[in-house]
Amino acid sequence: MSASLVRATVRAVSKRKLQPTRAALTLTPSAVNKIKQLLKDKPEHVGVKVGVRTRGCNGLSYTLEYTKTRGDSDEEVVQDGVRVFIEKKAQLTLLGTEMDYVEDKLSSEFVFNNPNIKGTCGCGESFNI
Repeated sequence: MSASLVRATVRAVSKRKLQPTRAALTLTPSAVNKIKQLLKDKPEHVGVKVGVRTRGCNGLSYTLEYTKTRGDSDEEVVQDGVRVFIEKKAQLTLLGTEMDYVEDKLSSEFVFNNPNIKGTCGCGESFNI
């Protein structure tokens, strides 16, 4: 047997309990309703895509856009009939994040409640992981 050869053994595991995976992104009912409302006027689009871009003082910023197709490396989250696609670059930064839609007297926006963020910049446009 050659010294560079590596052996591996495959074993069937019985009675192993399957662990549920954590969703990359969860949507609040408010976010689901708003996305449904936005997509109602755009029948050619199948969902929205979330990404991250370098922006602000010194960090990343989320982007949100309509999408007609799923990208090859996108992760798909389906919740209550809404499809959200997460770009590959954003997948690790969004893990465990809750997407909400908030309205008040002066503004309305999607808010990402991300437990992985260690801080935000002074301008409020970017975050640090």
